[in-house]
Amino acid sequence: MSPSTSTPLEGKVAVVTGAARGLGRVEALELARLGARVVVNDLGTAGDGSGRDEGPARAVVDEIKALGGEAVPHFGDVAVWNDSKAMIGTAIEAFGDLNILVNNAGFCRDRMIFNMSEDEFDSVIRVHLKGHFCGMRFASEYWRNHAKETGGAVYGRIINTSSEAFIFGSAGQPNYAAAKAGIVAMTMSAAQVLEKYGITANAIMPRARTRMNDSGTLAAMFAKPETGFDYYAPEHVAPLVGFLASPDAANVSGHVLVVYGRDITLVRAPKLEPSFSTEDHWTTEEVTRKLAPWFAAHRPITDGFTVMP
Repeated sequence: MSPSTSTPLEGKVAVVTGAARGLGRVEALELARLGARVVVNDLGTAGDGSGRDEGPARAVVDEIKALGGEAVPHFGDVAVWNDSKAMIGTAIEAFGDLNILVNNAGFCRDRMIFNMSEDEFDSVIRVHLKGHFCGMRFASEYWRNHAKETGGAVYGRIINTSSEAFIFGSAGQPNYAAAKAGIVAMTMSAAQVLEKYGITANAIMPRARTRMNDSGTLAAMFAKPETGFDYYAPEHVAPLVGFLASPDAANVSGHVLVVYGRDITLVRAPKLEPSFSTEDHWTTEEVTRKLAPWFAAHRPITDGFTVMP
């Protein structure tokens, strides 16, 4: 985090989940650089005997303070109702407000669909999808109540973390792909209902090196190069989060953006094409007559999905 005279988020309060490491860490640092006061959320021991380490989250808080910013830690599981409620409460109690929620916490339990256990499915859906929902639920409640009290719009920014896995259907990640698809759908729903309160909701799809891809089949792809530009450094993602959190993004809502390296790409909604019609009513024979020739000329959607450069 380099010194900067640009502080578009001065006076704003941000919560970043999963902020002890990786993407969450660099996002928290960037929001602080832009002037925001930050709640650094991550799992911690918090006296629960789990053996989880509070150190990394406290280290991020210390980094922010050392650079002249303000931050406090919050230790809790974003997918636990009361933990998420307390996380939002921490921002309000520590800094008197909440303006920005960056949902980032998650992990992977990769397995082919025919080998996946119930727990491997449930745990990933829980931490990603429910974890995003819980924070959004309590943040949006706070903002809606505040808007009703003041009779005007509030400053609210929701920035969710999805993945291209939901578009391209990662073969060994049916749980993760499903969770990330759900996050996009939930973001779009929130964007529509919260717009009238002045709240924006967007989803980003980062390609970045994190603990979720530092081993296994993806490790080589995301490995840091010995020389040259590091396309998958998480630091390339943080500026987009900074923009979406800023006043300059007041009219940016309901969007999905891929970000990595030197590129940011907007993802558009699927097109409803081609279309087939019948003159009377559909029968299986008529559907076959109309659709089978088209599908015979097109390959199944299982190839050509190389999205990494």
